[in-house]
Amino acid sequence: MNSFRLNRLFHPVSRRCFDVAIDHGFFNELGFLSGIEDIGAAVRTVVQANPDAIQLTVGQAHHLQSLPGRLKPSLVLRLDVANVYGKKLPRRLYSQMIADPVEQALRLDAACMCVNLFQIPGEPEVGEQCVENILRLKPACERYGMPMMVEPLVFQPNEKAGGYMVDGDEKKIIPLVRQAAELGADIIKADPTDNVQLYHQVIAAAGSVPVLVRGGGKVGDREILQRTHDLLAQGASGIVYGRNIIQHANPAAITQALMGIVHQGLSVDQAFKIVSPN
Repeated sequence: MNSFRLNRLFHPVSRRCFDVAIDHGFFNELGFLSGIEDIGAAVRTVVQANPDAIQLTVGQAHHLQSLPGRLKPSLVLRLDVANVYGKKLPRRLYSQMIADPVEQALRLDAACMCVNLFQIPGEPEVGEQCVENILRLKPACERYGMPMMVEPLVFQPNEKAGGYMVDGDEKKIIPLVRQAAELGADIIKADPTDNVQLYHQVIAAAGSVPVLVRGGGKVGDREILQRTHDLLAQGASGIVYGRNIIQHANPAAITQALMGIVHQGLSVDQAFKIVSPN
């Protein structure tokens, strides 16, 4: 039954997914709000560019789902709120899941739900919370046919990176992606490896579970287009980008350019002309 909703996420021709994440306000970090201060306007702008899905929280999903018509992007519902992203970490870290997550997702007509799987140096309790969240969630997902997207994140030490910085070491990403698959993920949302040419190893670790690649921090247009092209060539089934869309000077144009690569097989040069026509 999960496949019924998954069909709403993946393009019928390319069989890939482009999910735009606009759930950053969940995490109580001022810097994460750049570009989405007016969340309603941000959602409307992205909807006009027509990605496959938009990732939102329970408090903001109405901005998407209240829009009329049947052709709008599908909703991916963010389930867990965490306090692990600040430059100075609080005394106690947590990753807490919303109550009755599958029921809330069904009421909001979500096509999928997204939950974290953290690996943070020196903070095993947070990883334990994430595993517990996933273990509780999986049976209800199966019961009601709701796909579960697991987001495995390997962090660098906070004292080294000075805040939310992911670790692109494939030797750390691969086993955590495999754990996500073992825990029953229907989709995996994973970071790119530092060496993009090794990403096929991440795809192999996920087995039959489709892998969507996270966008991470804001980078230049050509860099994000080239990275996307190369990751898809390595076997990724799509992308989940946030700040590279919502903090862009022209969110609609960069979305269209990325969709050209993801769904139409455009070259990097062809896609770059969409976002920078002059």
